[in-house]
Amino acid sequence: MTGEEGPDSRIREGSGLEERFVRHLRQHGLLREGDRVLVALSGGLDSMVLLHLLRFGRGLPLLQLRAAHFDHRMRGGSRSDALWVRGVCRAWRVSLEFGEAREVPTSEEEAREARYAFLVGRMREWGARWLLTAHHGDDQAETVLFRILRGTGLRGLAGIPLRRPPGLYRPLLPFTRDDLQGHARVRGIPHRDDPSNRELTIPRNVLRHEILPRLEGGPAPRARDALRRLARLARENEEGWASLMPDLVDPLLIQEDEAEGGGGDADDQGAGGRPKGTGGEGKGREGEEIIVARPPFLAYHPAVQARVLREVLRRCGIRLNEAGTRAALEFTRTGASGGSIALPGGLRLSREFQRLRIAREPETDQDRPLLIEGPEAGSGTVMTGGRKLRVTWGPSEPRECRFVVGLDQRKLLFPLRVRSWAPGDRILMAYGTKKLTKLLAEARVPKRERGRIPVVVDRKGRVLCVGALAIASDALAGPEPASFFLGFRDDDRS
Repeated sequence: MTGEEGPDSRIREGSGLEERFVRHLRQHGLLREGDRVLVALSGGLDSMVLLHLLRFGRGLPLLQLRAAHFDHRMRGGSRSDALWVRGVCRAWRVSLEFGEAREVPTSEEEAREARYAFLVGRMREWGARWLLTAHHGDDQAETVLFRILRGTGLRGLAGIPLRRPPGLYRPLLPFTRDDLQGHARVRGIPHRDDPSNRELTIPRNVLRHEILPRLEGGPAPRARDALRRLARLARENEEGWASLMPDLVDPLLIQEDEAEGGGGDADDQGAGGRPKGTGGEGKGREGEEIIVARPPFLAYHPAVQARVLREVLRRCGIRLNEAGTRAALEFTRTGASGGSIALPGGLRLSREFQRLRIAREPETDQDRPLLIEGPEAGSGTVMTGGRKLRVTWGPSEPRECRFVVGLDQRKLLFPLRVRSWAPGDRILMAYGTKKLTKLLAEARVPKRERGRIPVVVDRKGRVLCVGALAIASDALAGPEPASFFLGFRDDDRS
């Protein structure tokens, strides 16, 4: 049993929540005598039940227990919630860490980020081994359904993990909201209701209060159980892949001393087409260069290639989204020797004969490119000729920009790259292609200023626009309005 998605029959049979909770913790053995444990305490039913179980449950190891409450200041009653939590902790003789947002968050995502920053900070200050949150089985079901509706990949179907760095642990995941409510009634555990949990403007609340009840009242009576089972199966699948990754990746890696000897096909491989001397030990630490033998990599099934590539890049400290993975895989298959593409995190993927090299691009004070992985809204900074620009992009026209470029998203090949102009750059105009050197000269841009103008290219190096001077004819929106925008403004932030 993994413990993430649902209790097995041994945990369910003939015992109350307290006994089942203790048995679950013993099965995992993560909490040990004397551990410092910080509990995220909102004051809601879930977190109050968790703190009560840890404080008063019988049969648990003796823990050093503290609670932590964060006031987002997003609603009028949040201050009274904080005072109420203080009172309960005082009555239960549990030390409380308290924090509040300096500025009121503007979204649920901002609030979540601020809360976890506070919790992890207090955890590290105290030297706690674990930070416990009260996510339970119904949260798991809602998360999986939400991710399905957003088009998640297989990894996303695994849902909420039982634990993750830096010491986050969710011991209530095997139990349901009904389990917690029943225990709270029997034990008389007080709690505060958050009215925002009933607001149907929040997508998760729609799933909780409307979609899942309708499913379980009609076509899928056990929808939550099915979603938790899906999460368990997906997690087992991901764990299986993780166990195979060393055997799939390490034989592809070429040691640097082997790579120095030349670039021909024969020198890359030993018997059976595998690269010679590929222990893989110590390869792939963040910031290091990684060299991959291309022929055995391409011999894998495309789905395996995608997982292997993501694992190699993970060892470099970066993660690719779906669009970035597709672009990188296409380059590994079709990119010419000597060519390269930019990756997130200042990395570059290049091909040298039958080797694929992933290395960090040297940064200078004058130029630092920006990668736009997909059409989703975002922002970042680019350095062109020593000029720092803030770039905002997405399907809506950004405001307060020095200039905005509108393109036809259907004609774009992501990821896009924003950089300074380079020798040989050409742009397609209605009358044919034109060198950027000529374009800039005709626009009377002084030579010393030309490197400061941002150039946007797609994954094949096609120039899409040159600042506000020109937009490629094959990227322009047609009769319909532009569907992808890039806004530029000077960035004076440090």
